[in-house]
Amino acid sequence: MRYLPLTPDDRAQMLGVIGAPDIDALFADVPAAARKDAPFDLPRHASEMEVERELAALSAMSRPAGAGPFFCGAGAYKHHVPATVDHVIQRSEFLTSYTPYQPEIAQGTLQVLFEFQTQVAALTGLDVANASMYDGSSACAEAVMMAKRVTRREKAVLSGGLHPHYAATTQTIAHAEGMEILRQPVAIDDEAAVIAAIDAGTACVVVQTPNVFGVVTDVTKIAEAAHAAGALLIVVTTEAVSYGLLKPPGEMGADIAVAEGQSIGNALNYGGPYVGLFAVREKLVRQMPGRLCGETVDADGRRGFVLTLSTREQHIRRDKATSNICTNSGLCALAFTIHMTLLGGTGLRELALVNHSRARELKAAVEGVGLEVLTPRFFNEIAVRVPGSAAALVEALAGDGIIAGVPFSRLDPHAGLDDVLLLCATETTTTEDIAALSAALARRIGQ
Repeated sequence: MRYLPLTPDDRAQMLGVIGAPDIDALFADVPAAARKDAPFDLPRHASEMEVERELAALSAMSRPAGAGPFFCGAGAYKHHVPATVDHVIQRSEFLTSYTPYQPEIAQGTLQVLFEFQTQVAALTGLDVANASMYDGSSACAEAVMMAKRVTRREKAVLSGGLHPHYAATTQTIAHAEGMEILRQPVAIDDEAAVIAAIDAGTACVVVQTPNVFGVVTDVTKIAEAAHAAGALLIVVTTEAVSYGLLKPPGEMGADIAVAEGQSIGNALNYGGPYVGLFAVREKLVRQMPGRLCGETVDADGRRGFVLTLSTREQHIRRDKATSNICTNSGLCALAFTIHMTLLGGTGLRELALVNHSRARELKAAVEGVGLEVLTPRFFNEIAVRVPGSAAALVEALAGDGIIAGVPFSRLDPHAGLDDVLLLCATETTTTEDIAALSAALARRIGQ
């Protein structure tokens, strides 16, 4: 067998060659007190069928997102991933070496990353994108570190609408860098408060649109205030499909745009792996973390691709690196690029319109049962105030076979918003799903 190559006869022959009576004799130099004379308290080996049966039972304890009405968003979104995506990423052409250090044998990988960068730059409305980042939250933290290098300032202002997990990730990394993080109080909409917090010591301002409550904001005024103070504006997006309908960050004055790319080409996958998007204005490109693929020509004048900038530690000295990122989430980036290629600009816009339409249906449904919608302007996600505990309501509705969104208290248990529920609708949400949620809410709230 491939994984059990030695038979008892093979082992006996090997022991005979070295003159050892048994395998235990090979450990004679290990003190007896350090040796265990009984089996470890671990399950014995099992057959393949037994393992499959055990894993199937464990899997059955979880509920797939597609098993019924599902309204979770809050940074990870259930979208349809075409079968073509999974088929293409498994083609042998993409089963190449992990990192394209040698361009002459990694042209396919480099071209995919080049196309990925082109798509991300077009989506964000900025000049250049890297290839790529771990996920949206670490990309946000990397952007703040980059702003420190560019401005030589130590303070970052975070909007109260920034996803709490993104804020926490940024705070953790920034603390190690000695930065001051001024995190605004959690707020549905805090444009005025963010502008008021900007001063001469601010390196960057971080805002999210649509924000964690689903609020869509034109951040042009924040960009103007940041630039007037010599600070950079970082715009975060957790729902990449929104790029198909909303004004891109670059057109609103963003210097850096970061996003979670999971929504395009990548399934929920129990929370990862995902892929972070990162784009900047051209003047900032040499401070961008990660690596950048570029286009060139070979000795015969044919189009080719190379690593143009490689500023991570694997490529250059630690003290010269802009980041210690250790992967570019290449497979997830490939899935993103394939899905975007299938959609094209028109397809992405149509997909975004369907998402917004479903969310409008959802808003009307929850208002129809008497709930207050807190989100004034939205794409495909809304925040709703419910009577009592949102977490308790979600648990109750799970008993009805409905996964009714994310209680805000799960994202930030200290915000005092225990009665706020985040609901999301995508193209996978049906009219029947929304009707089921509406009916279940009516029953539960009326009890």
